[in-house]
Amino acid sequence: MWDNIIDYLKDPLLVVKVQNFFGVIYKKNNSSDETSIIHSDRHNTENDSARQHKRIPSDISGTSQSSCETDTSSEYQEEVECLINNKFWYYLFVLGTALGDEIFYATFIPFWFWNIDGAVGRRVVLVWTIVMYIGQGFKDIIRWPRPGYPVKKLQDKWAIEYGMPSTHAMVGVSIPFSVLFYTMNRYQYPVHWGIIIAVSWCTLICVSRVYLGMHSILDIAAGLLLSSALLLVLIPVVDQLDGFLLTSQWSPLLVITISILVIVYHPQSDKWTPTRGDTTMIVSVCAGILTGSWTNYQLGNMSASPLAPPYAVEWPSVEMWGCTLLRTTLGFCGVLATRALAKSVSFALACALLGADRRAMRAAAPSLHDTNTIIVEHSYKYITYGLIGFNTTYVLPTVFDLLFINRPTYYTEI
Repeated sequence: MWDNIIDYLKDPLLVVKVQNFFGVIYKKNNSSDETSIIHSDRHNTENDSARQHKRIPSDISGTSQSSCETDTSSEYQEEVECLINNKFWYYLFVLGTALGDEIFYATFIPFWFWNIDGAVGRRVVLVWTIVMYIGQGFKDIIRWPRPGYPVKKLQDKWAIEYGMPSTHAMVGVSIPFSVLFYTMNRYQYPVHWGIIIAVSWCTLICVSRVYLGMHSILDIAAGLLLSSALLLVLIPVVDQLDGFLLTSQWSPLLVITISILVIVYHPQSDKWTPTRGDTTMIVSVCAGILTGSWTNYQLGNMSASPLAPPYAVEWPSVEMWGCTLLRTTLGFCGVLATRALAKSVSFALACALLGADRRAMRAAAPSLHDTNTIIVEHSYKYITYGLIGFNTTYVLPTVFDLLFINRPTYYTEI
């Protein structure tokens, strides 16, 4: 029975049905220059020969063939055309999938620390990092391909990665619901509105991934179940762990050591994908944020608020809006400057330590078996994004203090 359920949820035709429902039309070009619309219930009877699956090597070395890819030959690409009949759904779901992208992380996380609440931010970032690391690791362990024929992908980003489970779905659960759980007893606000926003956020991300043809229903379901189970454990554990990581003298050594070890021993894929590099960025950002917060505490900058939660939510005044705008603008300029400088210096340093030519390293194609390339890539990413995290919670708030534009409660959020 379970095999039948899994096969049904993996069926690419379910993805096509979702696409059809939201206005994505598949058209077949005939030899007579006429076109005919193909619906999801007709894909299983047309072009059976084009649906044959073939096993191909996962990389050029041919060391493993565990990845079963779908035949997407040029013949199929020419005879079937995919049209977007409803632009509203397309743009909505492109926006929805962006809620799980690195651009969103790079803007949402610093903005939250600078303008909302650092205590909640530390906890949410730690939950997000653990959930993403586990999800990314499972992708390279399970190695299930993304939906194949007859699905047309409306987005090529991450197409080379494996699809099971959907880490977008896991982010869709971990970020909004961890924010909800960590704020519901800390601030006075209508919790039902928080629930509605969290559910809407998660639903938008999940549907967007199916609509864009990037995940099967099974990928989404697995991501939702896995992240929900992890949240049940992580929410209380991380809440207690945050205090230890903030106050312990051994915290930086522990955080940096563990973050490096989990990157080094990340599950190995049978082909090169950007999964491990993305995981390195996530883990290093978390390490930098925790280390920056620890530095604030150890230097005596932080002290607990004299008021007990839950706190009243204050609507910002014109002056507060101005400070928020200044903090955000200056902060993101600092983040961009950190990224540019740290990336250049750390890349050059890693190449120098390995005795590798920088130009050759930059031009080298990513490979699973090129040790030097792997070391350089993960080293510069770890240093660069670790510094971004550190600057987000320590350096830039110090600058805001000097300019008298910092949040008054920033150093009381323990």
